[in-house]
Amino acid sequence: MKVFVTGASGFVGSAIVRELIDAGHQVLGLARSDASAAAVAAAGAEVLQGDLNDLDSLKRGAAASDGVIHTAFIHDFSNIAASGVIDGQAVTAMGEVLEGSGRPLIVTSGTALVRAGRPSTEEDGADTASAGAHRVKSEVITLELASRGVRSMVLRLPPSTHGDGDHGFVPALIGIARAKGVSAYIGDGSNRWAAGHRLDAAHLYRLALEKGAPGSRYHAVGDEGVPTREIAEVIGKRLNLPVVSISSEEAAGHFGWLSHFFAFDAPSSSALTQERLGWRPTHPGLIADLEGPAYF
Repeated sequence: MKVFVTGASGFVGSAIVRELIDAGHQVLGLARSDASAAAVAAAGAEVLQGDLNDLDSLKRGAAASDGVIHTAFIHDFSNIAASGVIDGQAVTAMGEVLEGSGRPLIVTSGTALVRAGRPSTEEDGADTASAGAHRVKSEVITLELASRGVRSMVLRLPPSTHGDGDHGFVPALIGIARAKGVSAYIGDGSNRWAAGHRLDAAHLYRLALEKGAPGSRYHAVGDEGVPTREIAEVIGKRLNLPVVSISSEEAAGHFGWLSHFFAFDAPSSSALTQERLGWRPTHPGLIADLEGPAYF
């Protein structure tokens, strides 16, 4: 298969490119800068210059491929709602090209899109009141495309998708701890984050591409729910800093934009994904990864 991958030079996208090429697929990777283009080419993929605001480039990539894996997203937390709108437009553009073809379209979303407080499952619809509400529109668009002749699927990543090269929420927490001189959690720290390794996620994208069912949701979850207190404790241990509890009222001042996400209770299950696609997470869990050399 020739697969169009958006975000091909990114943290998860680059792992997907390697997974696909190693399995014998060809990759056309979207790149929005010369540095990204060089990285995509070095990985053995063909390069298509463009970005999420260039809908023509997305349409060309989809038209030239046997399937699409969409991982690119503008992570601007100062205006995350606008990023969600742009993502929805990108999914719509690629979906229009694939309509009636039966070709696969896998769109990245998040397990934190569903109601908090219990482990979410693949059967749970997206919740506009969730921490990941900015991705709801893209989920809805993707699943609707299944009724229009696209083998469209949603692949949800957990709040911490970790591994070498991580630049997401956990490195942000580490940076805050270094800057503040303490590693903090909110309240009693019992709220949970689902987690998964980027290489396990990359393998799941390939399985979904090859045999996923239209209109399905899949969860790239290895750890169903890691208490945020445990995350703070391992950060404190690795940085030799005190570990402290702060109140919900203090959280915004301490964590900034991350406070909303770090306060969320967002466990998630991948049991149905494992059953339906035969996927098994095999790489280290989040705490084990933090105990290793990659993060500090």
